[in-house]
Amino acid sequence: MRIEVPVHNRHGDRVDPVPFLVTVGIAFTFALSFGPIYGLSYGLALSTSLAVSTLAFAVAAAIAYQQLVRCAPPLDAGPLPPGPRVERLLYAGMALGVLIVALTVPLL
Repeated sequence: MRIEVPVHNRHGDRVDPVPFLVTVGIAFTFALSFGPIYGLSYGLALSTSLAVSTLAFAVAAAIAYQQLVRCAPPLDAGPLPPGPRVERLLYAGMALGVLIVALTVPLL
C-alpha cells in the first residue's frame, strides 16, 4: 500500500518531497546529535543545549523547505540543465564535508 501526500510549490505545482525529507533528516541528525554535546562542553545546561539544538534544526528545516519545496520547479518541468545541478551538488557535498571535519575537531 502506497500513501502519496502531494507537496506543492508556491505556484501550486506538485514537487518531489524526497530531497526535502532527506535534508531535514540529516539536519536533525547533526543538530540533535552534536548540538547538546557541544553545548554542554561550553558550559550550557542540558535544557539550554537541547533548546539551542532544536532551534538550529528548526532554522535548517525552514531553509530546506524554502529552497527545496517552496521554490522548487514542478515535476513536469522537464529535465533541468546538468551544469547547475552538478555545481549545486558539488557545493553541498563540500559543505557537508566541512561540517563533518569541523565537528570532529576536538573542543578547546
